[in-house]
Amino acid sequence: MEKYECLKLENQLCFSLYALSREIIRLYKPFLDKYNLTYTQYLTLLVLWENESMNVKEIGKELHLDSGTLTPVIKKLETMNLISKKRASSDDRVVIVELTEKGYHLKDKIKDIPHLISCEIGISSKERSELKVPIEKLLVRLMK
Repeated sequence: MEKYECLKLENQLCFSLYALSREIIRLYKPFLDKYNLTYTQYLTLLVLWENESMNVKEIGKELHLDSGTLTPVIKKLETMNLISKKRASSDDRVVIVELTEKGYHLKDKIKDIPHLISCEIGISSKERSELKVPIEKLLVRLMK
């Protein structure tokens, strides 16, 4: 076995995951372009559709994003009138993000995107669920 076999790109789990992530995000692009959304904006809306109202820190935690990445995403969604921001009454340092009526209704227009992506990939819902299990286990392990 070669001394530096472990340094070959083809042997890097991190690269496989990185390349896979980029390719999947690329598949989302044409679907999201119809709504003038980036992938990160889409993820932010997914979190808000589940929770309706959250503070910025909670959204960042859910998406594994720091405030420097999330702040421009939230500003853009606010400019698009999909969300609104307000200060928490209990602590004015905390910014609460809520869906607007337009943002809430966008959910109906976008609801088929996950299915369309699965079709593009050629993966069944069972295969998708099975694949998510080890990926999520690894993510939990890395977050400790």
